[in-house]
Amino acid sequence: MKRTLAFIVLAGASFLASAQHHAAHGHHEQATRHGQHAPYAGLQQRDIKALSEQQIADLRAGRGMSLALPAELNGYPGPAHALELADPLRLSPEQRAKTQALFDTMQQEARTLGEQVIAAERALDRLFKDRRVAPESLAAATSRAAAAHGQLRESHLRYHLAMMDVLTPEQVTQYNRLRGY
Repeated sequence: MKRTLAFIVLAGASFLASAQHHAAHGHHEQATRHGQHAPYAGLQQRDIKALSEQQIADLRAGRGMSLALPAELNGYPGPAHALELADPLRLSPEQRAKTQALFDTMQQEARTLGEQVIAAERALDRLFKDRRVAPESLAAATSRAAAAHGQLRESHLRYHLAMMDVLTPEQVTQYNRLRGY
């Protein structure tokens, strides 16, 4: 249990750090005030401070958001990209059907879990906005957010793992080659 909780917390923290860096450095101009860097200037207007509108849209759409990179970059194809590469991979009709079913199920699951991430981040944000945050509520809210992020990531990774039962070893090799790995 401790190991699972540690994984969930680390997964959530990693996701949030990446999201915050991306939001601060990728989508907003850097503002300066009194000669100092103010990388978060403008972000205070967000509905949920830790999530950009694009991140919220991605979570609601069930997009991968690079959550499955440990699988993808270590030779475990994802269903979305396998469908995109179905012709050069020469997927059989049965493989296409299985891959499509995995993708559809993954998308639905990811949308549901994405809404849970949004709700958990909104609740955490609200604690600070309403000035109701205390050590106990902070610990509980960050644990819920980390767990939601961890469950979402695990879901995406699980479907990459499932693809190993759909593709042949030769198709996996070809997938990696076509994806540039």
